[in-house]
Amino acid sequence: MAAAAPPVAKKVPRQLVEHGDVRVDNYYWLRDDSRSDPDVLAHLRAENDYTAAVMSDVKQLEDEIYAEIRGRIKEDDIDAPLRKGRYYYYERTLTGKEYVQHCRRPVSTDAPITVHDVMPTGPDAPDEHIILDENVKAEGHDYYSIGAFKVSPNNKLVAYAEDTKGDEIYTVYVIDTESGEYVGQPLKGITSDIEWAGDDHLVYITMDSILRPDKVWLHKLGSDQSSDACLYHEKDDTFSLGLQASESKRYLFVESGSKNTSFIFYLDIPKQNKELAVLTPRVYGIDTTASHRGNHFFIKRRSDEFYNSELVACPLDNVAETTILLPHRESVKIQDFQLFDNHIAVYERENGLPKVIVYRLPAIGESIGQLQGGRAIDFIDPTYAVDPEESQFHSSVLRFHYSSMRTPPSVYDYDMDSGVSVLKKIHTILGGFNASNYVTERKWAAAADGTQVPMSILYRNDLVKLDGSDPMLLYGYGSYEICIDPSFRGSRFSLVDRGFIYVIAHIRGGGEMGRKWYEDGKLLKKKNTFTDFIDYAEHLIKSKYCSREKLCINGRSAGGLLMGAVLNMRPDLFRAAVAGVPFVDVVTTMLDPTIPLTTAEWEEWGDPRKEEFYYYMKSYSPVDNVMAQEYPNILVTAGLNDPRVMYSEPAKYVAKLRELKRDDNLVLFKCELGAGHFSKSGRFEKLQEDAFTYAFILKALGMTRKLASL
Repeated sequence: MAAAAPPVAKKVPRQLVEHGDVRVDNYYWLRDDSRSDPDVLAHLRAENDYTAAVMSDVKQLEDEIYAEIRGRIKEDDIDAPLRKGRYYYYERTLTGKEYVQHCRRPVSTDAPITVHDVMPTGPDAPDEHIILDENVKAEGHDYYSIGAFKVSPNNKLVAYAEDTKGDEIYTVYVIDTESGEYVGQPLKGITSDIEWAGDDHLVYITMDSILRPDKVWLHKLGSDQSSDACLYHEKDDTFSLGLQASESKRYLFVESGSKNTSFIFYLDIPKQNKELAVLTPRVYGIDTTASHRGNHFFIKRRSDEFYNSELVACPLDNVAETTILLPHRESVKIQDFQLFDNHIAVYERENGLPKVIVYRLPAIGESIGQLQGGRAIDFIDPTYAVDPEESQFHSSVLRFHYSSMRTPPSVYDYDMDSGVSVLKKIHTILGGFNASNYVTERKWAAAADGTQVPMSILYRNDLVKLDGSDPMLLYGYGSYEICIDPSFRGSRFSLVDRGFIYVIAHIRGGGEMGRKWYEDGKLLKKKNTFTDFIDYAEHLIKSKYCSREKLCINGRSAGGLLMGAVLNMRPDLFRAAVAGVPFVDVVTTMLDPTIPLTTAEWEEWGDPRKEEFYYYMKSYSPVDNVMAQEYPNILVTAGLNDPRVMYSEPAKYVAKLRELKRDDNLVLFKCELGAGHFSKSGRFEKLQEDAFTYAFILKALGMTRKLASL
């Protein structure tokens, strides 16, 4: 049987001229904003058909991997119930069902919340009530996602945001929590940022034509959306709006932010006159987030001088009078904080690792000064991830989420008075999983400029040799100050149990090592992200963790840009690469302000309308630097409805690779025609993407036979 021939995209030359420089884009025609052009759709389907044909010889392996991944999941389960007022709220999953049920049970005690609270179950317990079953709502939709599920303060209503295309444009419905009946008309064409302002008002955000969140609205239940009041319109197209409720539930904060500046308005919910007031002013280079307790606002404030942030408080009646609670520290970055009646929990990063420090606050009404005597929560793994979970303001219980690459997702309640942690939930991992079989390590590699760059490593002790012969998957991102912490992902073990070493590269451009780490990997320093990753790869090879012949790499979105850049720069280092929804047409996209996100991204990548940025971006933009050379095996994915990275970017990248590369290695393109940036929506459907990706990697390495040890 003859091998399938890859699709060949037709060439329609289009000259793109900027600063007197001419670029010819033969595949510009693949961009169709309506997603309906017959030629474009036919080409995408041809790509999918070719990919399916090439991968058909490992379909059985893919199915085996999918069965392994799914077999680790306890399909019928509930998450850790959260006590809110008179109810415990939680999500339930059912065997064979893709989506969750949102449930609650009455609380049968008036006692205060403690770390030892347990939701009663069994025949004598109060009845469970299913507020919303996503499986029912998803019927008839190829894609279904709930982006927000907000219970009203009196527990009688729920507002939820629904996306049925993957384009991240939501419709919000309000339902009665007991009957499930709709209340009023849905709110259409909005973001998933919604908050209650009392029991009869909602605050929400809409977007402009380029999907930039630009207006915040007040909606009274029962009224028509057309009569809603616009509270603020952000006209600067480099800024976007966001919403945050204070833990005390007295204030809503409206943040207008760019990549390096943000300022805040607040809404005093109990007031009848619902208008925004300024909390922090608009000052270029100063970034603020806020919350409230008693007679103070608490503000995290970052500036060029205090780049790792400081924490301050100001009286409600004099927001200009600030008191420093935690000063700026060069080696410690303040990431986030949570407020309670008597405590504050501060989430920090030091030396690349997350920390949680709890401080007792003076009684409300007393003067407040610099925080002293904080207690750090201890964590057991050498490298791990910890994140805040919703907690209750009128309690001394902090809830947080913890995992590592070998420790399953866990929810803890921490008593901020006694320092006692109680495990409330740890995900059951089936399929014979035993954490003690796996090793996690934290290592460092020197970049070319001498910077020490951390990495997180996972492997199975009884399967690796550490002599350079082990296969490896190296993952990277390195943008937007996002921290890629080493959390648990059950699907990885289908590679690790086949002898793979899995590594996360915490490269510059992310936020793991503080604000400077981010600033040293953006704008005119963006290439540090790519060279860090290459230096990592060379260090891992030199240290006998792997070899070029068995080194595979993976990245999504901005991590897909990383993949495209390093493949152009050092294709000889890698055997296979997976670029998920990759941002690869950097210059063309950033020159077009009509494309969603472009204007807001100029402070991340640079504005190529300025000559210095244009030529710098052109020097690394993957599409612009594909050349006649040998490339490793490459898998590229996309989502047709993706509003963040247009499907046409990876489509053009693949077409140009096929045109120019000088080898017989695979280049496969898989475009989900019914999904967006985050792939398919069902929890099992998502696993299929992992299984497909891993089957591609194993095929590229010639490792398609199942190991006897499995």
